[in-house]
Amino acid sequence: MQDKIETSAEAAEAAAMPRCYEVHSNPEAESGSKDLPETLQTPVADKSPAQWAYERLILYIQNFEKTLDGDHEVAMGFTGGDAGVMRIEGMGYFDPDIITFYGSDGTGARTQLVQHVSQLNVMLRALPKSVEDKPANRIGFRLAADLEES
Repeated sequence: MQDKIETSAEAAEAAAMPRCYEVHSNPEAESGSKDLPETLQTPVADKSPAQWAYERLILYIQNFEKTLDGDHEVAMGFTGGDAGVMRIEGMGYFDPDIITFYGSDGTGARTQLVQHVSQLNVMLRALPKSVEDKPANRIGFRLAADLEES
């Protein structure tokens, strides 16, 4: 049931505004509608597919990092081929439809993945941090701060 009467213009605008909703089996995990950062509240039609995918990935990475302890960092697993797992050290996009991930693989080799948004299929993973005597790297928070500044 709707609490508020909307004009057709308000209804159309609301339909084009990004929403995020999640349900988790763990009762301690947050479920329900998520309040999105201001940068993600722009109508989807105002962004390229690459920018839209980039911004949502940042939100997912940041939320995943909130669940990690101080001994783990976020990494990504890729499907298909032998791409394996990449420790995330940076991310970007190239309008209109390319997402780029920068990082290192399990051997420490520099790695970059360039992927079309239509092929985007990423699994976030927790890996032990790369340097024992340093704090765990939290790339999601740096990426989100960069979004707020731009």
